[in-house]
Amino acid sequence: MSTSAAKFDPRDPLGIDAEFTPEQLAIRDSIRALCRDHVQPHIAEWFERGEFPQAREIARELGKLGVLGMHLEGYGCAGMSAVDYGIACEELESCDSGLRSLVSVQGSLAMFAIWRWGSEEHKQQWLPKMAAGEAIGCFGLTEPDHGSDPASMRTVARKDGSDWVLNGRKMWITNGTIADVAVVWARTEEGVRGFVVPTDTPGFSAPEIKHKLSLRASVTSELVLDDVRLPADAVLPEVTGLRGPLSCLNEARYGIVWGAVGAARSCLEAAVEYARTREQFGKPIGGFQLTQEKIANMAVRVNNGRLLALHLGKRKDAGKLLPQQISFGKLDNVRGALEVARTARTVLGANGISLEYPVIRHMTNLESVLTYEGTSEMHTLTIGQAMTGIPAFRS
Repeated sequence: MSTSAAKFDPRDPLGIDAEFTPEQLAIRDSIRALCRDHVQPHIAEWFERGEFPQAREIARELGKLGVLGMHLEGYGCAGMSAVDYGIACEELESCDSGLRSLVSVQGSLAMFAIWRWGSEEHKQQWLPKMAAGEAIGCFGLTEPDHGSDPASMRTVARKDGSDWVLNGRKMWITNGTIADVAVVWARTEEGVRGFVVPTDTPGFSAPEIKHKLSLRASVTSELVLDDVRLPADAVLPEVTGLRGPLSCLNEARYGIVWGAVGAARSCLEAAVEYARTREQFGKPIGGFQLTQEKIANMAVRVNNGRLLALHLGKRKDAGKLLPQQISFGKLDNVRGALEVARTARTVLGANGISLEYPVIRHMTNLESVLTYEGTSEMHTLTIGQAMTGIPAFRS
C-alpha cells in the first residue's frame, strides 16, 4: 500500500518536474523571472503595436543568463545540455513565441551555423559577442518563392576574382532588421554555400515586414542582397550543399518542440484560472462538466507534449536523436498547442479575444509556428517517408 504524501499539482499533473535536476529547475526559474520582469509587463502592448522595441536590451539580459547559444560549447557559450535548452525554450515561449524565436534564431540557426560550419576566425569574431547578446544574428534561407523547397533557391553567389558577390532576396527572416550579422545561403557553381555577411556591407538591406497578424512582437524582415561583395573567407568552409542549412533547421525545430508546450501551458493556466473565478448560472464555470472536459483534455495534451519533448531531449543528449523524430515532435506538439489555444479561447468566451489575457496572442503566434521551420505538411511527409520508405515530396 502506498504511503506517499505527494499531492496533485494542477500546474504539473504528471509530476514531470521531478525528472529535472535542481540546476535545471534553477534555469527555469531564472528565465521565468526575466520574462516576468522584462517582457510580460509590456508584451500585450508590443503585440498590439506590432513592435519589439526592447529586442536588443532583452538580448543582453538573455546573454547575462547564458541563454544565447546555451547548448553550444566554447567561445563564450554555456555548454549546457539539450534538455537544459529545451526547458529554456518552454519558458520563453510561455511568455511569447516571438521571444523564443529571437533566442532560437540567434542560437540554433545563426550561432550554430557559425559554430558547426564556420572557420576559426568566424567563431572568434562572432560567437562571443552573440553569446553575450552584444551582437544579433539572423539566418537567410527562405525566399519569397521558395520556402519548403530550398533546393530551388534563386539567391546566387558568384566568384569575382578572390571575392564573392551575392544577389537575391530572402523572406520572413526573424531578427533581420536589427541583426549585426546574417548567415546567408546561396547557390554557387559548386553547390549551396553559406556566407557570413556583416549587415553593414554595402548592398545589404533588411526592411522590416509590417502588417503581420502573428508574431507581432517580433522583428520579421526581408533580406535584400544587391551586389553584396564579400571577401573569399566569408564563406562557411566546412560544408557544401543543403546539409548545412538543414542541420541548423533541425536544431531550431528541436527548440520548437519544447516552445510549443510553453505556449500551450500558458493558455491552459489562463483557462483554469478563469474557470475558477468566472461565474455563470450561480457558480464558477469550472464547476460545469463541459468546461471540466475541456480543461482535462487540454491538460492531457500539454503534458503529453511535455513528455515527448523531454524524451527527445534525452535522446539528443545521448546523441541518438534522428531528424525524423524531430519532425514527429514538431508536428505533434505545435498541432497540439494550437488545439489547446483554441479550446482555452472558448473557455474564456468573449474575453478570449482580449489581450488582457495571453490566449489570443498565443493562438495567433502558433499559426506562424505551425508553418515555420517546416510546415506541418512537410513534417507529415518526412514521417510518412520514414515509415514507408517511399518519398512523396515530388511527383
